[in-house]
Amino acid sequence: MSITSPPGASPVDTPSSRRDQRRVMMATVVGTTVEWYDFFIYAAAAGLVFGDLFFAPAGDQFAQILAFITVGISFLFRPVGAFLAGHLGDKYGRRLVLMLTLILMGISTTLVGLLPTHTSIGLAAPILLILLRILQGISAGGEWGGAALLAVEHAPTKKRGLFGAAPQIGVPLGLLLASGVMALMAQIARGPAFHDWGWRVPFLLSVVLIWVGYFVRRRVEESPVFTEIAERKHQAKMPIVELFRKHSVLVIVAALVFAGNNAVGYMTTGGYIQRYATDPKGPIGLATSPVLWAVTGSAVTWLVATFVGGWLSDHLGRRRVYVLGWILQLVGVFTLFPLVNMGSVGSLFLGLAILTIGLGFTYGPQSSLYTELFPASIRFSGVSISYAIGAILGGAFAPTIAQALVQATGGTSAVTWYLTGMTLVGLAATLLLRDRTGIPLGPDHEAEQANGHFHGQPRAYASASAN
Repeated sequence: MSITSPPGASPVDTPSSRRDQRRVMMATVVGTTVEWYDFFIYAAAAGLVFGDLFFAPAGDQFAQILAFITVGISFLFRPVGAFLAGHLGDKYGRRLVLMLTLILMGISTTLVGLLPTHTSIGLAAPILLILLRILQGISAGGEWGGAALLAVEHAPTKKRGLFGAAPQIGVPLGLLLASGVMALMAQIARGPAFHDWGWRVPFLLSVVLIWVGYFVRRRVEESPVFTEIAERKHQAKMPIVELFRKHSVLVIVAALVFAGNNAVGYMTTGGYIQRYATDPKGPIGLATSPVLWAVTGSAVTWLVATFVGGWLSDHLGRRRVYVLGWILQLVGVFTLFPLVNMGSVGSLFLGLAILTIGLGFTYGPQSSLYTELFPASIRFSGVSISYAIGAILGGAFAPTIAQALVQATGGTSAVTWYLTGMTLVGLAATLLLRDRTGIPLGPDHEAEQANGHFHGQPRAYASASAN
């Protein structure tokens, strides 16, 4: 089924040239890849070495849980980044925010690579580590919304899902890059050398990557939707206040959609599977480098599924693709640990690859889905805050919960049921939303954009979108 554009669509729905399209796609892919590379190398290091290097005095039972908690702490500060970025993005533009978040993430990541361990400076080491992780969380909270809007608001109406997949594939690309660099360093710096200095190299590489991302992003024009809002001086004075006054229920439902994906995704992006598979005291005890290469390979399947999910949503509608994705994600959840527990690198990769198909289909359409949910004048605030809350409810402490469940029960069945529950939450939230594929995005259509969000409500605009 093909989606047709609703009548009366604003000219802002079509970018000015194919060159602009290529620049936007490149800028969002490169920028989000760099951002999430920085974010994910922390999670990988938390699963592999941070427990020993920064939290060893807590003892074997709690050191690793504390390391995973630092992964989750950053999520608590994502709303801070989302509030700041939403306010700035709705008043001053999407492009400015993207430059600021990229720089903040790069600086905090590089400093982690230079940080002394607990052996050198005692309690100050984990405190500084947590502070730098908080800065990463603030940056991540503002990054995604700006990248999503820049991509989708530049897109032709019939290609929003395709364009919106660009910032989404930056996440598996970031995981691929982070896991690949970590795997390479685990081969170069073997054994104690990886704990001594090898883990630091991926963090220090952020200095180079940040300049690449900055150079690419500075060449992209501002979103045509925001340009029109600014020219008419229609910026909301207090966008966050207006968002929660009029759309608080929508924010929560949208957040639950992402939570169902994020909790499952953070089994790898949060470093849990890496730790579970390599733990010398655990049931598998695989070598670090092969496990990281398996995760890297699964990032490729995740990337492909994410791209296909975004593209397919232009033809079937966002809601239908999401529902298909939740079903596939359930299959992945139930096959993950039986395959991982077989104890081979091949079965580990197969379990992760199956899981990432559903993850891609419930992540690829997210930029376009979120962008089409919120009115233009408060859209940056809406997508950023929904995303940040969803991350807290979903992935923030998923690795910590998984670690605690395994330690408490001695097996992985409880983790499977936890991930099943989160997937069903995402499915239920999706079914509550109306498919708004193709709704006009410009400021001329704020009345339509502000109504008809939920399934069963009167349609706010004429469209041939799928239900």
